[in-house]
This record gives sequence, C-alpha cells and structure tokens, in this order.
Amino acid sequence: MSVETVWNAFMTERDQLVHQRAELGRKAGFGERPALLIIDVSYDFVGEQPQPLPECLERWPLSSGMEGWEVMPHIKKLRDAAHERRAPVIYTTAFLRDDLWDAGGWAWKAGRSGQWPRDSAVNRNDIVADIAPHPQDIVILKQKPSAFFGTNLASYLTLLNCDSVIVVGGTTSGCLRATVVDAFSLNYRVIVPAEACFDRFQASHAVSLYDMNAKYADVVATSEALDFYRSLPADRFILPTAGAAGR
Repeated sequence: MSVETVWNAFMTERDQLVHQRAELGRKAGFGERPALLIIDVSYDFVGEQPQPLPECLERWPLSSGMEGWEVMPHIKKLRDAAHERRAPVIYTTAFLRDDLWDAGGWAWKAGRSGQWPRDSAVNRNDIVADIAPHPQDIVILKQKPSAFFGTNLASYLTLLNCDSVIVVGGTTSGCLRATVVDAFSLNYRVIVPAEACFDRFQASHAVSLYDMNAKYADVVATSEALDFYRSLPADRFILPTAGAAGR
C-alpha cells in the first residue's frame, strides 16, 4: 500500500488539481548523516496500556489510544536499525512544574491538560518502556510543540554534523508536524515514515501527512527508511557513551 492511500480519502478534486498544477510533493531524498527523532512517545500520549481511545481518555485525556501503541513496532524497528549503524537516536518528552505554572498555552487551549492518573504506576512523561532510550541515545526535554523550540536540539544536530532527520512519534498534527516544519526551516532534509506516526484525530493525521509531504518532508513507508539505514555506513557519528549527564 502506498503512503498516498492514507490521505487520498480526504482529498477533493480541487485539492488534487492544485497539487498537480503546483507540482507539490517532489522527493527531496534522504541525507547522508541522519538523526532519528522520536517525538513524545510517552505514557501521557498513549496511555499506560493498549486500550481503545474512548476508554483510554477516561484516565489519560491527551492519549491517542490504540493508534499510539500500534506504531510502536515500527518505531522500534527504526530505532534498532539506527542503533545497528551507530547513528544518533534523539527522543523528546515534556516536562512541567508540579503546579503547572509553566504550562502556558497548553492550559489555555486544552481543558484537561492538567489531568492525568496520579495513581498510575508510570510517570506521564516517561518514554514508553517498549522503546526506552539506550545509554548512547539523547533525550530532549521540551515544553512546546516543536522539539527545536527552547531546547538544545539544533546545537546537538550541529555537534553530530547531521544533515537530515527522520521524524517519528506523535502527534502527527501537533508536535511531530511542528518539529518537521522547524527542521525544514533549518534546511535539514526531513523524512517521515508514515506507519511510525500517530494522532488522536484520524482526519488530522491523514491531512497532516499529506501537507508535510507536499511542502516540508518526504513521507515514506517505514520499509523505505529501514532500507536506507541498511545502506548507511556504520560508525559515522561520535555518540554519547555514558547516558545521563555527569554531576
């Protein structure tokens, strides 16, 4: 199945005409020194266990439910492929004060943004254990949608001499898309493996994938990104070795 199948059902005849006449969606191609960005695959956005979305929302109001869990095998394959080639893997997750003073716009726009199950065995911002970071991986803490806003991500990509990013995670229409647009704006080549992205809204997911592919990124099948990693020479990067920062 082609990635276009994801969004074709949402495209009108007018949309298709504009796409063709504007010659949108040209392939930019993979770079030579990619970083895999795993955006916000935390319990806050998928829930503590696989559940249908309506049921999951009772405890985890920001969750994407089963959609978040279904992409996990694809993300894990990409992460493992990057590890095999000793290429960088960078995770993001949120951090906020306990009193949520620094939530800012999140509190203005999402009525249940300050709610999560305090009795859960997992922390809302922990990265899901199935794809937990390894010692050589980098974890970025962020407070806004883009992984670049107010973080060290761009400087780390410079340190790694990256020319491209492969972006997975969620949500497709939110933090993932914001990260993709900023990466494009910074002149990185951007790849988005379609099966490795998730969203709580089906229409937003499909249309955001279309929009990113039209203007900012190459949206590809996960298998294509895996083939690219297999072709990548190993040990191109100087990665961290000790895990967390020293004190």
